[in-house]
Amino acid sequence: MVLLRQQIGDVLRDFRMRRGDTLRKVAGSASVAPGYLSELERGQKEASSEVLASIADALEVNLSEVINEAGQRLALSEALTVSFDESVMSVTDFKEFSGRFVERELV
Repeated sequence: MVLLRQQIGDVLRDFRMRRGDTLRKVAGSASVAPGYLSELERGQKEASSEVLASIADALEVNLSEVINEAGQRLALSEALTVSFDESVMSVTDFKEFSGRFVERELV
């Protein structure tokens, strides 16, 4: 089972890494402890909406971008789990399905 907090953590880490920022820098800008941010990124903790907004600000992205990206990744994970469990998605279907998410990133 894929958890939303894991997807949010992955998104936060990806945004941070794309910027080339350290945990310490983002945590300082967001006024959270580096260890706490690390736990969030690893999906071990769930953050309040206020903390997520503060981290998004530190990453210079909208909170809606973080939530939207996490939701899309969660939907993809759920679809893959169902599809492979039920063997209903062909390789071609999977490429078309996952390509929609990849294309969004490239545009």
